[in-house]
Amino acid sequence: MLPILYSFRRCPYAIRARYTLLLLNIKVEIREVVLKNKPEALLALGGRSSVPQLIDADGKRFPESMDIIRWAMSQNQHNIISSHYTLAEQRDIEAWLFQTDFRFKVWLDKYKYADRHPENSEAFYRSQGERFLRRLESRLSQNDFLLGNRMTIADVLVFPFIRQFRGVDMDWFDQSNYVNLKQWLTHILEGESFSKVMVKLAAWQEGDEPRFFP
Repeated sequence: MLPILYSFRRCPYAIRARYTLLLLNIKVEIREVVLKNKPEALLALGGRSSVPQLIDADGKRFPESMDIIRWAMSQNQHNIISSHYTLAEQRDIEAWLFQTDFRFKVWLDKYKYADRHPENSEAFYRSQGERFLRRLESRLSQNDFLLGNRMTIADVLVFPFIRQFRGVDMDWFDQSNYVNLKQWLTHILEGESFSKVMVKLAAWQEGDEPRFFP
């Protein structure tokens, strides 16, 4: 029995999980979820019903993207994104993850849904998010990727959220001065791996024939 991945195509957390599974060539049964009509099989798991979630072959549940990614990396340790990192690199990865998930994401959500947060303007929320963009730009002015000149798990953790930030106002982002950041993002988004990650699937229903990823 293969692991089962509940996923939602556009969710940045799900994107980072699928991208990791693809790069590590870990095959799963994928079940695309419509967030407004979640399948009973997902709800029956109890607790949080957000995606992504993975149930491994032994029935163990991995309820968040980082749980899935850490599990996947433990399954295949002979790959470019799961090679043994130095202590300094591990700390760097954790720092990028923290900044992405607990600092940048707050402003990204307010920027994306500025009409729900009328206490400040969209431009204000964007400017707060730009603090993170400037950090990325500074790092990427030194290297092609966040930890050096090859892609690592750090890039996988961050890029889906920068993609989402860009999507709020593509014209503004594409005309911005974040030259190295834009080049980095474009390189990932135009890659074959990303196109495979973003393949459209119909919403899963009980009784459907299994669909596999990658």
